[in-house]
Amino acid sequence: MKERLAKFSIGEVVRHKVFPFRGVIFDVDPEFANTEEWWNSIPAEVRPSKDQPFYHLLAENDESEYVAYVSEQNLVNDESGTPLRNPQIYQIFDQAPSGQFKPKMSFAH
Repeated sequence: MKERLAKFSIGEVVRHKVFPFRGVIFDVDPEFANTEEWWNSIPAEVRPSKDQPFYHLLAENDESEYVAYVSEQNLVNDESGTPLRNPQIYQIFDQAPSGQFKPKMSFAH
């Protein structure tokens, strides 16, 4: 099994290619690491491959804030510059003047 390098990193703001949500990455799995039940809940025609990085996002859409688990193939950089509302983001990250999120030291590994 070859190790894949993650395209995105912790603190990056990304959006989903298909569904209308965006968020900040707070963790990365080198390959799928969720339950089979979760996996099987994805419609087969859009179910991503398991052998790619998966990202944990502090996500939000127009209605709510939540945690999402998304395959690399379904994410793109969010270039909107629109501020994020999810209050958990500011518990985990500090925001640099550039807009980039950096993990707070208390959350560093």
